[in-house]
Amino acid sequence: GPQTRVIDLQGRTVIPGLIDSHMHAIRAALSFSTEVNWIGAPSLVDALARIRDAARTMKPAAWLIVAGGWNVQQFKENRRPTQAELVAAAPNNPVYVQLGYGWAMLTPSAAKALNLNSEADLPAGGRFEKDAGGKPTGAVTGGQGAIIALFDRLPRPSPDQQVEGTKQFFRELNRLALTGVVDPGGNNLTPDDYQAVFKVWREGQMTVRVAYALCGQTPGSEFEELKSWTALLPIGFGDDMLRFNGLGERITAAMNNNDRPTESDKDHYYQIAKWAADRGMAITMHWGQDASVDQLLTLFERVNREVPIANLRWSIAHLNNASVRSLERMKALGVGWTVQDAMYFGGDQLVQQAGADAARRVPPVVTGSRIGVRIGAGTDAHRVASYNPFTALRWFLDGKTVGGNAIRGPEETPSRAEALRLYTAGSAWFSRDDQKRGSLEVGKLADLAVLSKDYMTVPVEQVGGIESVLTMVAGKIV
Repeated sequence: GPQTRVIDLQGRTVIPGLIDSHMHAIRAALSFSTEVNWIGAPSLVDALARIRDAARTMKPAAWLIVAGGWNVQQFKENRRPTQAELVAAAPNNPVYVQLGYGWAMLTPSAAKALNLNSEADLPAGGRFEKDAGGKPTGAVTGGQGAIIALFDRLPRPSPDQQVEGTKQFFRELNRLALTGVVDPGGNNLTPDDYQAVFKVWREGQMTVRVAYALCGQTPGSEFEELKSWTALLPIGFGDDMLRFNGLGERITAAMNNNDRPTESDKDHYYQIAKWAADRGMAITMHWGQDASVDQLLTLFERVNREVPIANLRWSIAHLNNASVRSLERMKALGVGWTVQDAMYFGGDQLVQQAGADAARRVPPVVTGSRIGVRIGAGTDAHRVASYNPFTALRWFLDGKTVGGNAIRGPEETPSRAEALRLYTAGSAWFSRDDQKRGSLEVGKLADLAVLSKDYMTVPVEQVGGIESVLTMVAGKIV
């Protein structure tokens, strides 16, 4: 029509806006304006420079926190920072640097502020790391629970900082061609933590579409929490920018990363899953190993016999080594699979533990697609991975770890178009709006990105450096 604006792309490539099917975006956004970001830093020198720059620009004595998203192998030095290096970079600030869910380094002022005077002061399961001479290094190690609990002791950003962080993080995702995320809930997320994204939504300032799940936080009381939190939240409640998408990502703490759940553990999980199915709710559950996923699939099949779940868009996240049999059972149930680039950081370790042959088929997305399983791509950012979708897309295409080792074989390597579909139409299925977005078609929402390089033709090693030069959500340039 006469009011249509025409933009000449001058030969650049335009793609549907990317959708991450498994990103902890709400949690990452809360602290984005106050964190130091090591994602993509090529060297430890560069990472420490980011600490140094933050110390100059942030308020005196402000905490400098690196919450995750980095890996030792991304640094050319191939090592972690020392406490002395962090102190030298920010002598007047408490500094906390977390690596995944197993290690965190604190400077002396940070440890003092948290009253960590002895191991008795650490969360259960935590311990002080010691060097070869038995001297503490300044780091805390332990299981996932210990590191999560330690992070919870850090000072929280103010409500205004959380709102600002949410806006900044979504704009950062826009820069990387992302127009949507499916947020699976997760650790460290209470009802109060959703207030920042709610405020941004109310004020009409969302630049990324968010479909979010809720996760019970108190072990043993998850059912009561979820019933309370969702009493007035029917599935799909919200609008095209922010929508309630069901339960995730672990449902119960007892089944979380538990390869040998007890009958009581499974029964408690079943009660919640059956209750969710009765209410038409989606469930997303993370599961790490195919050897034990029968425990979960058997529960899903039990629920399905009583309440058909095929149309509820339940899903399993991770499951990097999914077998053909598991994928066939998922297909029969209508259960989708959200796949991340975890092996970009963890592939070399997998080769050491399971051998090169096992790594060749991880993750088996070609097999899953052939069987007919719904698959969405993503990152699991930002504690354990980078949120950059082009890092993930390059990983899907070349199977190379951050250390440069190609571990996946051609039989499970998708084409460029197939990988892009996983990150667009594939991911849109998990938020129940694949009829609205995920492809550039008449009648669908105008979510798109114009790329700095042609994803379809540039050398694969350049895919990871692609950015968006213009991102549009619902026809609005964001």
